[in-house]
Amino acid sequence: MKAFFRFYGPLNDFLPDEQQQQYFSHTFTENASIKDMIESLGIPHPEIDVVLVHGDSVDFHYLVQDQDQITVYPPMKELVNPNFIHLHPGIPDPLKFVLDVHLGKLAHYLRMLGFDAWYANNAEDKALAEISQQEKRILLTRDTLLLKRNAVVYGYYVRSTDPMEQMREMWDQFSLEPLIQPFTRCMLCNGQLAKVPKEKIIQRLPEKVKANFEEFYLCTQCDHLYWPGTHYENMKKHIAQWAEHSTEASEWIEMI
Repeated sequence: MKAFFRFYGPLNDFLPDEQQQQYFSHTFTENASIKDMIESLGIPHPEIDVVLVHGDSVDFHYLVQDQDQITVYPPMKELVNPNFIHLHPGIPDPLKFVLDVHLGKLAHYLRMLGFDAWYANNAEDKALAEISQQEKRILLTRDTLLLKRNAVVYGYYVRSTDPMEQMREMWDQFSLEPLIQPFTRCMLCNGQLAKVPKEKIIQRLPEKVKANFEEFYLCTQCDHLYWPGTHYENMKKHIAQWAEHSTEASEWIEMI
């Protein structure tokens, strides 16, 4: 038996070159759900929004038949047909993240912008998937096998390997700009920061800090102390770089 697949937009990132941006055939010996068959081709289900079989919208339970012609789309605003079954859950509100063990720097940057970003450098995949499901957090990872776990509802495969580029990617992918609240979260533990009078923490301050700074913030969870020093200025530069970044309009969308 044979089915014919065509993937659109960033879903092609998961395919070998010879299968990208075109129909290709996939041979199978027994009927399987379209979710399982798509994931066997390398595309994790949290990145999929609409699946059409011979032009008809189906859900993930559809059993693939011989000679099916299947087109698969990521989330995009142009998919506004009332007959479409949307498989992507959308963006959770409030926007929260959980990151795998390889994305510590990205977690640091997200927290810097004020986003709730759960991260532990020893977390196992099963725990990450469960946290994502139970707390409605978007699971960020570069591990497609982790995204394919059934427990994962909200998930995104981070394309870049460079932390600064990863943050640019998040900025665009999740339209972060209107949501940022810089320097309101602890970058060590993800707790929220609260302004604290200088006199309450003056015994904890180095002499140069006592003399040069008047504004202080304390993490309500781990008690870590912050003030707007050199590191603060560097973070402001990072935010300015992300804010000035813009993405050109996508040209890959075809009329359906």
